[in-house]
Amino acid sequence: MKEKILIIEDDFTIQTQLKTLLYGNGYEVFAVTDFSQTIEQLKEAAPHLVILDIKLPGNNGFEICSQIRTFSDIPIVFVTSSNTDMDELNSIMLGGDAFITKPYNPAILLAKIAALLKKAYRSSQTEIYMWKEATLHLESSMIEYKGQKAELTKNELKILYYLFKNAGKICSRNDIVDFLWDNQLYVDDNALSVNITRIRDKLATIGLVDFIKTKHRQGYTL
Repeated sequence: MKEKILIIEDDFTIQTQLKTLLYGNGYEVFAVTDFSQTIEQLKEAAPHLVILDIKLPGNNGFEICSQIRTFSDIPIVFVTSSNTDMDELNSIMLGGDAFITKPYNPAILLAKIAALLKKAYRSSQTEIYMWKEATLHLESSMIEYKGQKAELTKNELKILYYLFKNAGKICSRNDIVDFLWDNQLYVDDNALSVNITRIRDKLATIGLVDFIKTKHRQGYTL
């Protein structure tokens, strides 16, 4: 699974440079396009790491960092032309993980990003999957949403793993059943329906309502 990085930068030239650099090094990259909806776009993209400028239209980078920290521990890298000691101190105090000044050294930026991702998701990228604000923990068989957690059975975990792995796509019932059989979990079409209902009930207890959507005669999608 490719790590996803969200760029919050209003200078289009720098934004494009960052996109090219990150794409070229194997990352999936998004950029905020409407700075009045920054937090909403971040939640929708569900990135593994954020690159954040300080001087932005509307809320500045410090304010955005503070808002992010109210609901997420995602790594935040400040990449900015604001290079005073006070700027760096503020970035640390407000929850930033790294402070890099422009013009940045691409090799140093990439090394810092790689180190932060490894530290944040050290259980390995295959152990944790995220979609929107939900996190699936494979090792502990748990799903987490806004600090609330629900424990999953083996079948429930594998079904959610398949849906998270294909997040945003429609997964047919046959494909899910085939995947479970390939993993020695012998679930038929009726049992799949029962498991999906149980999963939805568990998700509702932690505030994830309508997280799994049914597509008529097509299957399921997140």
